[in-house]
Amino acid sequence: MYLKNVKFTHAFSSDLTRTKQTMHGILQKSKFCSNLTVKYDSRLRERRYGAAEGKALTELRALAKVAGLECPTFTPPGGETLDQVRMRGKDFFEYLCQLILKEASQKEQFSQGVPGNSLETSLAEIFPLAKNLGSKFNSNGSTPGLAASVLVVSHGAYMRSLFDYFLTDLKCSLPATVSKSEIVSVSPNTGVSLFIINLEEGKEVKPAIQCVCMNLKEHLNGVTETHQA
Repeated sequence: MYLKNVKFTHAFSSDLTRTKQTMHGILQKSKFCSNLTVKYDSRLRERRYGAAEGKALTELRALAKVAGLECPTFTPPGGETLDQVRMRGKDFFEYLCQLILKEASQKEQFSQGVPGNSLETSLAEIFPLAKNLGSKFNSNGSTPGLAASVLVVSHGAYMRSLFDYFLTDLKCSLPATVSKSEIVSVSPNTGVSLFIINLEEGKEVKPAIQCVCMNLKEHLNGVTETHQA
């Protein structure tokens, strides 16, 4: 229900069951996107934990302790390293950026905007950033509106790795309410984060990323969660 009034133009999800269920729940309640086609992408899967797969987080920590290491740098036997997860995230993000650039160029969305209520307006109704959106993307055309609003559903450890890439490699800017330590913490189950990404054509131009909010969980009040590897 939390995202029911947000307009999304694209939807991507890990192809694992729990993310499929989350995506279905979001779109089922959406006022605008109930029929949006979801692209399931294996690059959005959770980090593979090998011998610790499916075990409680306490058991993963115990294995790490035996090995003389700490989570999350510890890689269980048969598991995926942090660098491998990071490369998957980088590959998906670069693919997504190229997709949006291509579509925006074809439809000239950068100059024409989206008919009806704007994408930024629908975001502004939900997220604290929105007040900044009003001034950042104004209606007189001096600043282009959002070309896309992309919903991505993935997993905690995977998203932590991706956000760390945003922060360290792409120099993501953070609001005063978000610390560097928070951006690399594991999101609570169904936690919500929002980034504004400014894209320019050209292989040498890195996207400019602004973190609007991180790991929002107000909609989880009263819900008990469990953690597994």
